[in-house]
Amino acid sequence: MTVEVPFLPLPHIQSSVRYLHGPDSNVQPGVPAGQTLEFEWNKSTVYPGTSRKFWVHVPAQYDPAEPAALMVFQDGRLYLDPDGEVRGGIVLDNLIHQGHIPVTIGVFVDPGVIAGAENPKNRNIEYDAFDDRYATFLLTEIIPEVTNRYVISEDPENWGICGGSSGGNCAFTAAWLRPDKFRRVIGFLSSFTQMPGGNPYPDLLSVTPVKPLRIFMQAGHRDLNWNKPQHNWFANNLRVAAALAEAGYDFRFIQGDGGHSPNHGGVLLPDALQWIYRANRSQGS
Repeated sequence: MTVEVPFLPLPHIQSSVRYLHGPDSNVQPGVPAGQTLEFEWNKSTVYPGTSRKFWVHVPAQYDPAEPAALMVFQDGRLYLDPDGEVRGGIVLDNLIHQGHIPVTIGVFVDPGVIAGAENPKNRNIEYDAFDDRYATFLLTEIIPEVTNRYVISEDPENWGICGGSSGGNCAFTAAWLRPDKFRRVIGFLSSFTQMPGGNPYPDLLSVTPVKPLRIFMQAGHRDLNWNKPQHNWFANNLRVAAALAEAGYDFRFIQGDGGHSPNHGGVLLPDALQWIYRANRSQGS
């Protein structure tokens, strides 16, 4: 089926573009709001000495008799903020109400901080690493706090993970190393170039059997170092997208204008969630 896209003129200046949010990113009349609960986590064994908050957004339609899907968002406070760029809880409420995605519990996890440390922020250590520590942290520490309270589907096809910038690396790596748990991936402006040793994925994708992942990627044409030979955020996203295509993955890649901002990814979140949770790949690959 052919889909007609309305004409929109391209901006002349690409670095300062701002995208407008659609209706699914705004509170809508008649849509029941989910309940958001805040938690502290100060007893990590995977990241000793860290503390953080995380939030669990439970949709109004949740029924313990029907296991819910699960979506984990990195940089939780930023991605949950109803006045921010992403507005994850509002988007979940709207899409679930419309029946566009399954009933999904959102888990919004902040990166850890280490009180009193010279560099208290643990974000890059957690998000940019190429190992299974963060996935293990979610699976053994954070998600059990959710499953102790709510009934979550055990089907990995119903488990997603989302992040932007270094959080995009984190989402991709968690799913890459633990596809037995996470199979739906959303990465906005992923900073693959910041990974220790550089971006491993173009080479890995070319030699590794295809994993059962469905991946939505967004990149910005004026992302950091977009026209530089090294540490080029934009070029590294293009390389990963090309490698996914050549390997035959079920993926979608959206390129926009603008710089290293959560704006475009946030605007795309409703489309990304609908795409990764669609019933089968014939509906829009």
